[in-house]
Amino acid sequence: MSCVVGDVGEAAGLKAPVQIWVDADACPQVIKEILFRAAERAQVLTTLVANALLRTPPSPFIRSVRVAKGFDVADHRIVQEVQPGDLVVTADIPLAAEVIERGAHALDPRGELYSEDNVRERLAMRNLMQELRSTGEVLGGPAPFDQGDRHLFANHLDHFLTRDRPA
Repeated sequence: MSCVVGDVGEAAGLKAPVQIWVDADACPQVIKEILFRAAERAQVLTTLVANALLRTPPSPFIRSVRVAKGFDVADHRIVQEVQPGDLVVTADIPLAAEVIERGAHALDPRGELYSEDNVRERLAMRNLMQELRSTGEVLGGPAPFDQGDRHLFANHLDHFLTRDRPA
């Protein structure tokens, strides 16, 4: 199902509206709440993809898609659906790399905006850390999610939603 907003413009040859895709299985609830408010304010279709049932507020701009359980099933669905110019919210660096290759944008829930330049570096660092953890040389994971992460995310999201849009 697709949002009707912009369909007339698409038929007239205008650029399709952007959408937001959320890798929702591990997305913090506070980030989902920011996304819900932004979807309403900017009237942009926001789709949460997860392998579990998600609660979303009633809105023509917010939907959830439940996929089968399994490794990277939600990621594969997002990659299938994403269009150039869309935004994907994910902490999954391989997913971020894939959507950037497809001409979309990727934003980490901690507020890091991935780009062609930095996603390869982040992927290499992720693979190195994964290897070090598997040997027992490095233990632990990322720092706890905090208020600064939330603010950085909200700022990047707002910038994305307001760029190239009429006031």
